[in-house]
Amino acid sequence: MPVIAAVFASFSAFAQQVPATIRLLPEDAQRAFNGHQHNFYFLPPGQTGENYQNAGFFGQKLRPYLAGNPEALSRLDDYRRQKTFFLIDRLVAVGSMGVFAGYVFEKTKFPQYTSTPQLVAAGFFGFSVLSTLFINRNTNSHFQSAVAAYNAGKAQGATPRRLRPADFGLGLNAGPGGGPTLALGLRW
Repeated sequence: MPVIAAVFASFSAFAQQVPATIRLLPEDAQRAFNGHQHNFYFLPPGQTGENYQNAGFFGQKLRPYLAGNPEALSRLDDYRRQKTFFLIDRLVAVGSMGVFAGYVFEKTKFPQYTSTPQLVAAGFFGFSVLSTLFINRNTNSHFQSAVAAYNAGKAQGATPRRLRPADFGLGLNAGPGGGPTLALGLRW
């Protein structure tokens, strides 16, 4: 009987050693495509409660926790790239509006709205507005997938990986008695 108790105790100890995962603020975990572009908040691995940390504009405060997971770091780099595009897009929009307004408020008798530099600035602004749609489309999903990749890597490390065959084949041959024989082959 003591052996059975020891086995159950080891199983319960293994069950309590659940790997520490990163949790996002519930509102941040539910952000969808084209969602808000403000910073994410997360709970570091092994922490509980409501003490969520700000991940920073580029997710730089999350990077030390993802250090051992190349897939998660790659996704976080994609998030940083999207946020850089977001900043460049904002600079183009503000700059083009400044150029346009500079010609409108120029010290002339009548304000101008259709000079060549204004039309170019309006074109840049239109391009910026259109590109904002594409930039913001997947930005949030890159951050969420970085956290998901980290958590999946931790979950894989906790349990043994399932063996999967690398290749399989199915064949139909003539059997020793002349009848058909079905054969299944697996390669690991």
